[in-house]
Amino acid sequence: MLEFMPLVLFAVICTVLMFGYPVALSLAGTALTFAGMGFGLEAMGIDANFDAGYLSAFPNRLYGIMTNQTLLAVPLFVLMGVLLEKSKVAETLLDAMALLFGSLRGGLGISVTLVGMLLAASTGIVGATVVTMGLMSLPTMLKRHYSPSLATGTICATGTLGQIIPPSIALVLLGDVLSSAYQQAQLSMGIFSPKTVSVGDLFMGALVPGLVLVVLYIVYIAITAWLRPSTAPAADRQELMAELGHQSGLGWLLLKGLVPPIVLIIVVLGSILGGFATPTEASAVGAFGALTLALAYRRLDLATLKDALHSTANVTTMVFLILIGAALFSLVFRAYGGEELVTHLFENMPGGVVGATLVVMLVIFLLGFILDFIEITFVVVPIVGPILLAMGLDPIWLGIMIAINLQTSFLTPPFGFALFYLRGVAPDSVATSSIYRGVIPFILIQLGMLLALALFPELATWLPDQF
Repeated sequence: MLEFMPLVLFAVICTVLMFGYPVALSLAGTALTFAGMGFGLEAMGIDANFDAGYLSAFPNRLYGIMTNQTLLAVPLFVLMGVLLEKSKVAETLLDAMALLFGSLRGGLGISVTLVGMLLAASTGIVGATVVTMGLMSLPTMLKRHYSPSLATGTICATGTLGQIIPPSIALVLLGDVLSSAYQQAQLSMGIFSPKTVSVGDLFMGALVPGLVLVVLYIVYIAITAWLRPSTAPAADRQELMAELGHQSGLGWLLLKGLVPPIVLIIVVLGSILGGFATPTEASAVGAFGALTLALAYRRLDLATLKDALHSTANVTTMVFLILIGAALFSLVFRAYGGEELVTHLFENMPGGVVGATLVVMLVIFLLGFILDFIEITFVVVPIVGPILLAMGLDPIWLGIMIAINLQTSFLTPPFGFALFYLRGVAPDSVATSSIYRGVIPFILIQLGMLLALALFPELATWLPDQF
């Protein structure tokens, strides 16, 4: 039994989290409890296979977290997204896109998809995007007689694009963890001049799959509107303009609402992909640009700025506390020989690296029902990442597969986080069953994307290889 203590530790962590206790405290508290058990058993003369020397590395881990330059991008990207949301820049953008495409069948759905993509690129937080799009677009879509299932499915699916569309916080955190895992894997193989993988590489790898997903969403909405016009009727542009409260012309609204946010995202993402700036430097440009836009639109007052900074501090504190708790959990897991146990299990698994990858993807998918991407990135990926990468997987491909897998998990009934977020802001007239039905086609699209990536890894690796 004691040789399986790492698996018991992992199972206890998942159980504790299901009771709703704070994630950071659950990780650290459970890890310390098991560490105390290890000390106690060793003191009683029972061989618990517990190497207490691992815990001496915790101060260095803590210092490394606090001095990690890549993680500085987290608060700055969060601030960028919160400013765009609080200053109603995203609302103006949605109005502009709705007026541009609303007169077409399925036009409002296409508008929501495109704005959701841009909002996902700016915030990178699933909950924020789903709630924002739900509050802004769902009432308009329902008023224009859209099918509740199509409207809610579109909003949930586009909200989860924050997992994969760069510059995403999820990719920043995943890129940092995978970079360490990749170096650890190479060192375990006797490569003492290891190659590195950066957050920018992961951004480039995510670009093609992310844009393909957006195109597939739009194609699905267009086909649905063509086959069943009553589910996504066209809107009269003049009525829509009056309903949204805009008296100025469409051209001016597009110039005001569409161009500045797109330019900001292109500057941020282009500077990273072009090698002109690191993700941390680009995030600072993005935060400054969002602040400038909010000032230009005259929608930034002291209360809005205070609210944005408060939200940013909350999210950043949560991320770093979870990272500290996960670091302690990782050390206790390794102290019990967890790394050797998982390596042994993977090496003896039927199907070799393919079988191991399938099992990891299934476990991550199921954990997505009870854990957020931050916990999975910091707890699960450091355990399985070095082993899978040592078995020959490409780190960029693995990162994109994990991101899309989690994106699908957050959409899947009955436990998907995106469904809970939208249910919280949707009117009572929208049945929960309609939300569940609406996301099923988008889940199938994402599973198809996962299959395409498995068969054609070049979808994720081609662009990074060009630089």
